[in-house]
Amino acid sequence: MLWLELASLLVCILVGARVGGIGLGAVSGLGLAVFVFGFGLPPGRPPTQVLGMIIAVITALSVMQAAGGLDYLLEIAEGVLRRNPARITVLAPLVTYALIFVSGTQHVIYALLPIIAEVSRNAGVRPERPLSVSVIAAQQGLTASPVSAVTVALVGALGGSAIGLPEILLVAIPATLVGVAAGILAVFRRGVELEEDPEYQRRVAEGKITVTAAAAKLQGAARRNAIGACLVFATAITIVVLLGLFPGLRRNVGMGGAIMIVMLASAGATFLLFGANAETAVKGGVMKGGLVAFVSILGVSWLGSSFFEGNKSQIIGAMSALVSDRPWLFALCLFTLSILLMSQAATIVTLSPVASAIGLSPALFLAVYPAVNGTFFLPTYGTVLAAVSLDQSGTTRIGRFVLNHSFMRPGLISVLASTLAALALTAVIH
Repeated sequence: MLWLELASLLVCILVGARVGGIGLGAVSGLGLAVFVFGFGLPPGRPPTQVLGMIIAVITALSVMQAAGGLDYLLEIAEGVLRRNPARITVLAPLVTYALIFVSGTQHVIYALLPIIAEVSRNAGVRPERPLSVSVIAAQQGLTASPVSAVTVALVGALGGSAIGLPEILLVAIPATLVGVAAGILAVFRRGVELEEDPEYQRRVAEGKITVTAAAAKLQGAARRNAIGACLVFATAITIVVLLGLFPGLRRNVGMGGAIMIVMLASAGATFLLFGANAETAVKGGVMKGGLVAFVSILGVSWLGSSFFEGNKSQIIGAMSALVSDRPWLFALCLFTLSILLMSQAATIVTLSPVASAIGLSPALFLAVYPAVNGTFFLPTYGTVLAAVSLDQSGTTRIGRFVLNHSFMRPGLISVLASTLAALALTAVIH
């Protein structure tokens, strides 16, 4: 029966990922109904605190976006890239990392990708180089951001242990920066130069290359509101980190509850002080993406919880035997499941009860945490597809054999480097 249930679990994940969007959560809900009412498995439980933290953070981000905060951050990023076109392969992933780190969401990269493509093309740099590693840098920045869904999920997974948000950031930030640096080196001289690329030459001859206009800058009151919204959100991030560093400041509130309170408070302050529109916040891209993540995590984690609770002894026995002798295999589990789920946060939430049950130490969980960035592996992820479609030069590609795409080399090298760095840092700190 275990293998039939496992096959059903994988089918739900694969079909849901193919449907896309909230389809992953909805199809997982269908699988949950089959598990509970068909196979008679226990219902398990959804990760309510993690979901609460995610929706609170998404609310704060959405309100900041409604006040123009994300537009202001993009304006700064565009200015840096356009002033240094010759260094685009190095600067683009670093700027992308910083932008995702601050904003806590990968959705802002969609506005940055056409700028990277155009600046690199005008500088005579093969766009595949900065575009491919920038997509990977966005994933690395997400796992390092103190307000991203995946970090929030890890905080929830390690709740009750000696490892909190400060320890996570102390390892994740330098480790992911090592990963970004390794990714840059992996693509720095990749492929022929732009003017020698036959596909680019063909597109130029056919007149398929157009110029992307610079985005209009915020002016007057809109600019002041955008800057104010960014300052409020930056203050909220600082407070969250301080509450993690000094638990006494939280009084009797757990870290998860503290994150929810601070983020909702920052959203309220932005509404009152900087003219954010509630309807605009709800309709914005950040809120839509956040709700997709919320529904996906709700469905797939609940499905996984039911499967785990129904087969607990067998799963614990099998994984304990593997991980006790080869702890690095848990990193492989994180990487593989993130490919299937196409969500780092959902992966952490799904595997955290398994890690707890097999006795995986919180320090080791943190050490292999960067391995959760496997979403680039199949060229079906949103940021991967966007980079391919926005590169008018045609140098950023999905290969004939599907897996030989532009993101594979920087992705694998970056994940490997960041995971090894995290292992080393965790060994030093703990």
